Amino acid sequence: MQRTAEMVKNFDHLTIVVRDVERAKAFFGILGFVETVSTVISGPPFDSYMGVPGIEAEHVTLVLQDALPRTEIQLLRYRHPEPLPDPNIRDLHKLGFNHVCFAVDDIAAEVAKLRAGGYCTRNEIMDFHFRKLVFVEGPEGVTIELAQWV
Repeated sequence: MQRTAEMVKNFDHLTIVVRDVERAKAFFGILGFVETVSTVISGPPFDSYMGVPGIEAEHVTLVLQDALPRTEIQLLRYRHPEPLPDPNIRDLHKLGFNHVCFAVDDIAAEVAKLRAGGYCTRNEIMDFHFRKLVFVEGPEGVTIELAQWV
């Protein structure tokens, strides 16, 4: 299929609301993301754009080094209002967002680095559709998947 101007170009970023920015930065740092921008967003136009009246939040942009196209994780730590917990965030059978997956060259090495950093996998590495896959417990219970094509 030939790409036209109306088509989506590529994945741009994923935003995760966190309580502990440093722990989230450490998690994604293990996977190769580096902080490029850190700022506070508040007031107009952010409260109307985000649909969160009175918003005040730390906004940290992490970029995957040397990835083309550019791949970002954005972290938000709300100062106001208090973030809403999602009691079902770990349940992969709930409606809505399920997980994000990153391709890796060596899944066993990535899992070892994450475990050494104190992070847990949710399952053992499995083979499925020409890939080795594993789910990792990410910041705030967000499920992160790693995939190694074989």
